[in-house]
Amino acid sequence: MIHDRDLQKSVLAELSWDPSVTAAHIGVTADQGVVSLSGHVESYGEKHAAEAATRRVKGVKAVVEELEVRLKSDCLLNDDDIAREAIGRLAWHVVDPEYKVAIKVEKGWMTLSGQVEWHFQKEATESEIRRLPGVVGLDNQITIKPRVIVSNVSDDITHALHRSWFFDPKTIDVSAEAGTIRLNGTVRSSHERKLAAQTAWAAPGVTMVENNLSIV
Repeated sequence: MIHDRDLQKSVLAELSWDPSVTAAHIGVTADQGVVSLSGHVESYGEKHAAEAATRRVKGVKAVVEELEVRLKSDCLLNDDDIAREAIGRLAWHVVDPEYKVAIKVEKGWMTLSGQVEWHFQKEATESEIRRLPGVVGLDNQITIKPRVIVSNVSDDITHALHRSWFFDPKTIDVSAEAGTIRLNGTVRSSHERKLAAQTAWAAPGVTMVENNLSIV
């Protein structure tokens, strides 16, 4: 088991290594594998990058993220400007015209709603939005369009997990009910836990992933 002090040092080192993060403004504490981030960042994109960098570190079981977004003066935009930029960005890069994503902006906080066909479209939409200047927070309420799920989808996901060198075939159980996939078992890090969920989301017909994997 990694000592909390060593884990704290590793997370700080990873934050310093990531060029998209200003580690000097971030405080890190660790308690039995739970890492807390405090302080401030200059954009919502940096906030997300800091959390992602933390989850990559071996020994991190969970992340408590309490970072404040403090925008630079040249990034302070009104809600109308942010909304227009978001609409243009999504229309150009992400959303199939058949599927509509609604955007609401309130004091820099973005709320996304609507429906898409694939989980990767939902994630791509969020990825584009969190990089926009002026955004201080994001609530992604986009849903996945329901459709018939194939009967052997749990086997397909299991095989996909086994193709990855990250996962031990004996430690993860996959079950399916309608469009819901349940993952049970163990993984070695929060990064592996997230990768397992992403693998499950890639299957056709999946509308929900219940990630019950524990970190050992």
